[in-house]
Amino acid sequence: MEAMMSTVNAWIDNPVKFARSHGVAVTPASSEPSHPEGGVQILIMEGFLLYNYRPLVSLFNRRYYLSLSYEECKRRRSTRNYTVPDPPGLFDGHVWPMYLKHRKEMEANNVDVVYLNGLKSKDDIYLQVYEEIQNLILNSS
Repeated sequence: MEAMMSTVNAWIDNPVKFARSHGVAVTPASSEPSHPEGGVQILIMEGFLLYNYRPLVSLFNRRYYLSLSYEECKRRRSTRNYTVPDPPGLFDGHVWPMYLKHRKEMEANNVDVVYLNGLKSKDDIYLQVYEEIQNLILNSS
């Protein structure tokens, strides 16, 4: 986690330099006042374990948590193709219990998250998050 903190802090210090050093082409932001998002940089990180490391959690402006039922999560996991397939019983014996354990820890630590319904379409989830981030940007200027 310390390595991740270092990486995130490097991005915070200079997002454009960080992106370029990682091979990401960066278009210069518009300096026109009619472009309220000019100069805004957004870092998206994923992984539910991120919310159990307090120093990292404090860096996030917004946190989203995709919720799924046991049945749907197991169904989706069973349809994924891994180079090395899951051994029998892995989901019930490890994956789901660890998901519950870490979610419970996150909730016990009162991490402020926006819960997203994982049963919605990818497009619906994207639109919800996109709209909220746009509003955050517009309301912060």
